[in-house]
Amino acid sequence: MNWDQIEGKWKQAKGSLKQQWGKLTDDDLDVIAGQRDKLVGKLQERYGYAKEDAQRKADEWAKTAGEDTGEPVKTSRF
Repeated sequence: MNWDQIEGKWKQAKGSLKQQWGKLTDDDLDVIAGQRDKLVGKLQERYGYAKEDAQRKADEWAKTAGEDTGEPVKTSRF
């Protein structure tokens, strides 16, 4: 899913995110609310990731989020 889709389906995506990163609290998830930059910041804060690592991990999660929420995962073809 892309970040616009994640933000729109945040309730479904929160469960997947919580499974991936158990150190994120429910309050963290409420603050993040599907916004990539806030997720990246919380990953840096809770896990000590460098910004680039947190961005990469957030984007990797987003690519598979559709699988966990029952939504089809969209891939692009070149």
